[in-house]
Amino acid sequence: MRRALLLVVLSCMCCMGWSVAARAEGTPIGTVKTVTGEASVTTAGVRVAAAVGTPVFQGSVLQTGRQSSMGVTFKDETVMSFGADTSFTVDEYLYAPAQGKLRLSSKLTRGSLNYISGVIARLKPDAVTVTTPSGAIGVRGTQFLVKVEE
Repeated sequence: MRRALLLVVLSCMCCMGWSVAARAEGTPIGTVKTVTGEASVTTAGVRVAAAVGTPVFQGSVLQTGRQSSMGVTFKDETVMSFGADTSFTVDEYLYAPAQGKLRLSSKLTRGSLNYISGVIARLKPDAVTVTTPSGAIGVRGTQFLVKVEE
């Protein structure tokens, strides 16, 4: 009886934890489109194996393993491809063009990123930044490649 009660309590706690994580995430800002090898998306402390269709949220940390890669498309049609051993965080994402609210702020702490501009960079180029350990990249073109080595 005690064991059954304990299992019920633990199940409820897990469900509440997932519910809190889902509320913290909000609306997805992008989706994983390709994965090769091992990759993950961590949001609100919950890490999931990346697969085609995995949602990406503001605050998500995207990671790839050795000899792995991942591609993500954001709501504004920005496309990002991540190479092996990459860690990337979406710090801020605002996409409300009718209200003039456009922002994509991110951090690449290691690995490589191939970036192809979407609507945010086309409408407001200075609204897109990628911070690296050695500086910040302001997007002024339509595509760039960056690699961060430890």
